[in-house]
Amino acid sequence: MNQLNVELGERSYPIYIDANLLRQPNVLRQHLNTAKVVVITNQVVDVLHGALMRELLEGLQVETIVLPDGEQYKSLQSFESVISRLLEIQAARDTTLIAFGGGVIGDLTGFVAACYQRGIPFIQVPTTLLSQVDSSVGGKTAVNHPLGKNMIGAFYQPQAVIIDTMTLCSLPKREFAAGMAEVIKYGVIYDAAFFSWLEDNQEGLKAKQQALLQQVISRCCEIKAEIVAKDERESGLRALLNLGHTFGHAIEAEQGYGNWLHGEAVAAGIVLASEVAQHKNWLSASDLCRIRELLVAFDLPVSAPDDMGYEAFMRHMRHDKKVQANRIRFVIPTSIGSAVVTDDIEDGLLQQVLA
Repeated sequence: MNQLNVELGERSYPIYIDANLLRQPNVLRQHLNTAKVVVITNQVVDVLHGALMRELLEGLQVETIVLPDGEQYKSLQSFESVISRLLEIQAARDTTLIAFGGGVIGDLTGFVAACYQRGIPFIQVPTTLLSQVDSSVGGKTAVNHPLGKNMIGAFYQPQAVIIDTMTLCSLPKREFAAGMAEVIKYGVIYDAAFFSWLEDNQEGLKAKQQALLQQVISRCCEIKAEIVAKDERESGLRALLNLGHTFGHAIEAEQGYGNWLHGEAVAAGIVLASEVAQHKNWLSASDLCRIRELLVAFDLPVSAPDDMGYEAFMRHMRHDKKVQANRIRFVIPTSIGSAVVTDDIEDGLLQQVLA
């Protein structure tokens, strides 16, 4: 088992990565220091893996809340329904929440944990590639609003992150590809050697070879843990993790949450950011080609929706939470392995790229 740590002083916590961790009770139960446990999951994960979780928690006082599956349920309505259920069962600060699912469940559960009685413990047990490499680590919790993604939330760290890579065996191809968009992002912004490794191992990754999956997840978690330890609340370095997200969040909001998966929108956003960089001579044409080709290799979109142009993008991006002093801030790659955050993108250039 690979164990990493997110170093945040008294809020530090471990990340465990291995196959079949849901069959190893001590890994999870050592972090349950409360009398009650509430598992928050969705209908798909409950059918696929719910029996394992129930067996894992056998003998404890456990309540399970099962939500519908989909990005559209990462909402204030779902937040309210979970809070209402916690009140009904008289959950208190002696209750630990377990987020058992993908990024929607993890973000929603973390936000509930941050708010309920001003903060109760929670544990992340992510079951999708995207949540395992990205959203379960770092303490960003939120729900969406029709006018913007992740606009209502809090920074709130989990007690632990437990990643069972065997859950990826049942992950649909489209969901797996969406997770690879976030994986590729790490190579673009931070680790050129990792990007090259992904190019060399794409066939094995598409075949979901366990050894390769564990290497990928471990490296992504290492990078994110290192960045979060230096910049927990995104005042500087951590903003690089938003590569592709300013454009991508606009796509998700315009197309309707759930119609484009988050990773699909991020993939298109990465290419748009890279095209901006290439037009400004910050990124070479060959690097742009490599980025586009690797995303295409995992069946990810590399252009904006056909029905979405400059005005639609700007309408949503003006509401992005990274806007400062009415200026939209973008993460722009400068080579494979490095990127910058800038608000120095001319409106004319955006019109050209988003036409």
